[in-house]
Amino acid sequence: MQARYVHTNLVARDWERLSAFYVEVFGCVPVPPERHLDGEWLDRATALSSAHIDGVHLRLPGHGENGPTLEVFQYSAEEAPGAPAANRQGYGHLAFEVDDVVAMADVIALHGGRPLGEILTRQIPGAGLLTFAYMLDPEYNIVEIQSWGGETP
Repeated sequence: MQARYVHTNLVARDWERLSAFYVEVFGCVPVPPERHLDGEWLDRATALSSAHIDGVHLRLPGHGENGPTLEVFQYSAEEAPGAPAANRQGYGHLAFEVDDVVAMADVIALHGGRPLGEILTRQIPGAGLLTFAYMLDPEYNIVEIQSWGGETP
């Protein structure tokens, strides 16, 4: 049996605003159609009562027309989020490779995000020199921005 990675789902408070952040900051591309889903079949699939989803798929940069997507969905009823933490069990963060971590951190801040921790550069044994930062998107999801290479600090 073969498998192919297709998408990651991100549940949003405001799917249009959060989608715009990923389009404007990281160059993700919307993949039509927008989704506006409800019905008994969705209730059964999600184990929710009266589920209603609105959202969109965003093609992730760097993988071409058939690459994976970020599925940004907003449910009509949602659970309250926990505080962002890099060590929370489950999915931890989305990661994007960028040319300049410092400049991208500024762009993220201009679009409603903020730092979670510091920007650091470290030699990773066997892998190379990594500059990275954990940031928060406008809805406090953790996004890692990283760049490999360059000179040792």
